[in-house]
Amino acid sequence: MHLEIVTPEKSLYSGEVELVQLPGKNGSFEILKNHAPIVSSLEKGTIKLKSVGGEEIFFEINGGVVECKKNVISVLADN
Repeated sequence: MHLEIVTPEKSLYSGEVELVQLPGKNGSFEILKNHAPIVSSLEKGTIKLKSVGGEEIFFEINGGVVECKKNVISVLADN
């Protein structure tokens, strides 16, 4: 899956991932390969991702929006 995390100021991450955990309005949720298309708002919290190499990376955000379709995940984050 390809993940893009951007803020109004800069790009925080762009690359291939195995897993993304996001802070949703009703609790955290994960997106894995071949996830159904989704658009969701995000709360203040931590984005956790696992890169294809196995590295876990964390980003703190103040909210935002995520869209996932066809194994492409786009996160527009407030930072």
